[in-house]
Amino acid sequence: MDVHLVALLQGFGAECEATSKRGWNDLTNGDLVSAAVNAGFICIITQDRLFGESAARALKTYPQFSVVVVHLHQKPWQHYHEDFSSAWSKAPIQPIPGQIIHWPS
Repeated sequence: MDVHLVALLQGFGAECEATSKRGWNDLTNGDLVSAAVNAGFICIITQDRLFGESAARALKTYPQFSVVVVHLHQKPWQHYHEDFSSAWSKAPIQPIPGQIIHWPS
């Protein structure tokens, strides 16, 4: 996800952090979920649909965790920001423990 999204989500009241800030860029999908759980996060938000599929295995190990796959077309930040904000105003992301959420639905 675009790192600008962190500030937008924080503006919506969500506690979040970019994986790059944690130095997690090179972790495999399963290791990324493990690291996030161990750091106290409740979900990962991604646009990577393949990550969502591979993370399903990790959710069996960490049923308290959720993966949110965002289905918005990639655009320059200003336009993406508008699309994301519009989708959020209609239905904010609601992680559900143990599940992969496809947002917006």
